[in-house]
Amino acid sequence: MIKPEKTINGTKWIETIQINAEERATLEDQYGIDEDIIEYVTDNDESTNYVYDINEDDQLFIFLAPYALDKVALRYITQPFGMLLHKGVLFTFNQSHIPEVNTALYLALDNPEVKSVDAFILETLFTVVDSFIPISRAITKKRNYLDKMLNRKTKNSDLVSLSYLQQTLTFLSSAVQTNLSELDRLPKTYFGVGADQDKIDLFEDVQIEGEQVQRMFEIETQVVDRIDHTFNNLANNNLNDTMKFLTIWSLTMAVPTIITGFYGMNVKLPLAGMQYAWMLTLGISVALIVAMLIMLKVWRKM
Repeated sequence: MIKPEKTINGTKWIETIQINAEERATLEDQYGIDEDIIEYVTDNDESTNYVYDINEDDQLFIFLAPYALDKVALRYITQPFGMLLHKGVLFTFNQSHIPEVNTALYLALDNPEVKSVDAFILETLFTVVDSFIPISRAITKKRNYLDKMLNRKTKNSDLVSLSYLQQTLTFLSSAVQTNLSELDRLPKTYFGVGADQDKIDLFEDVQIEGEQVQRMFEIETQVVDRIDHTFNNLANNNLNDTMKFLTIWSLTMAVPTIITGFYGMNVKLPLAGMQYAWMLTLGISVALIVAMLIMLKVWRKM
């Protein structure tokens, strides 16, 4: 979808969302955007990047934003969005229809302090970077809950939730890192040449926000990994306890099996003629079982 033109302090803004083949052709024919650029900026597998075409005087910005697969389960991946300055016109590409990107664009548009298209781009990037923070806080809340579950019976659903957190942290941590690397590089590119103080301040603001988000996700990743390690240790301990119980049970059951096995043979055996031989045999079995359990307990203390 190509939305109607808007203006940012005299600069035209063309917003596109999930464009189809016909709309791609419109961008090529009506606005003169190269087909390769459109393919590049709408590729959902692209990573963060900034490209300046000295021949066309085009500037292309690609950054990663969080994309929710399941907000309740905290399942997130990242998807790219693009901004293209072409012949004095700003084009934005939100091929995955990311809500956080839509919000960022219109917050920048409505911001009275945004007085240039460059400021619009930086304010948009700031809001997109900031959109990672609520997700980090939701992860903190969820992992605190899982941490409490360590002292109780662990359910399969808790393990699945932990796996989702790890997947989300993997995707988002990587995106935060690549975004920050590009934000650090941006002032040194053509986009940062001749920046006035206001633009320098915006560069610093978005970089500081990116560093804060990066630290938050680093901490969350470390804590979630610790919880996962603890879960694994508890599962191994529970398995060891179960195996110990089964081993002791099989040993104790072997004693009466051996004794009764002797008396199941068709030969003359001691005590076979006594009236209460079965009670004596049972008593001997119990005594041997108790002795074995005592020996096992003493052996475990050694």
